[in-house]
Amino acid sequence: MRRLAGLLVVPLLLLSTAACGDDKGSDSASMKNGLPAITAGEKFGEKPTLSKGEGDPPKDLKVNVISEGNGAVTKKGDALQVNYLGQAWDSTTPFDNSFDRGQPFDLTLGAGQVIKGWDQGLEGQKVGSRIEIGIPPELGYGAQGQGDIKPNATLVFVVDILKAVTIPKSATGTVVAQDDKDLPKVGTNTDGKAPSLTVPKTDPPTKLVSNYVLESKGEAVKATDTVVVNYVAALWKDGKVFDSTYTTGKPQNFPLSQLTLKGLKDGLVGKKIGSRVLIVAPPSEAFGDQEKQGIPKNSTLVFAVDILTKV
Repeated sequence: MRRLAGLLVVPLLLLSTAACGDDKGSDSASMKNGLPAITAGEKFGEKPTLSKGEGDPPKDLKVNVISEGNGAVTKKGDALQVNYLGQAWDSTTPFDNSFDRGQPFDLTLGAGQVIKGWDQGLEGQKVGSRIEIGIPPELGYGAQGQGDIKPNATLVFVVDILKAVTIPKSATGTVVAQDDKDLPKVGTNTDGKAPSLTVPKTDPPTKLVSNYVLESKGEAVKATDTVVVNYVAALWKDGKVFDSTYTTGKPQNFPLSQLTLKGLKDGLVGKKIGSRVLIVAPPSEAFGDQEKQGIPKNSTLVFAVDILTKV
């Protein structure tokens, strides 16, 4: 997201910056099929312990299937939910893992939300699989490094693929009348293109508005869900669009428990998955009297949101 990036508590792997290697490598107590061995917690769902890499790391992306699941095969555009542990090749200490947090990590495969080694290494794997990925620097964090990750580091990840969901191109459902002339009007197209968003030249509402534009028959969104959305976001003051997922063609994952813009979160909770929703967030439900990434203080924000699916 451009201007709305600050709405989410962004996990480490969301900072995005070859072909898979097929060399087997030599096995030892600390190496298996050319990657560091899992010395404890090898089963799917268990927190793994990785040994330190021996010798020169692989120059290409390398993927080992530790245990193969029997679910669907992942493909670009899928919404995935995974658990993972990451460690540098020359280290015995993980720099990040989701097992300790007790909260899986959600991403859209191939959308550039994660480092390239993840997008490439996770594609074509079966749900329910545990895989180990060796990622060279150019497919990881490169020469700049990131946090505890040193520049030009080769990374090793153990990843459990928990879910994969196909993301629809658009919201669908019953068209709901937009009769209030004092509220914005949202287009009802279902072709995957951005809906129109027209803001009236009237005073904005002082309370949160969350109305269906297209009402589906899906289940209601819960505050603990991660939803995959497309959206158009505009300022009420001049109707100017300041952000849109349609410009990149890549839906956004919203882990609602981490969404800090109250009006957007509250406007989504309780709405049906698969629907299109108009949300108007007054300043008290948005950024208040603070300017945020070019959004003026005391702004009323307008969103047209397609709740495509949940992970």
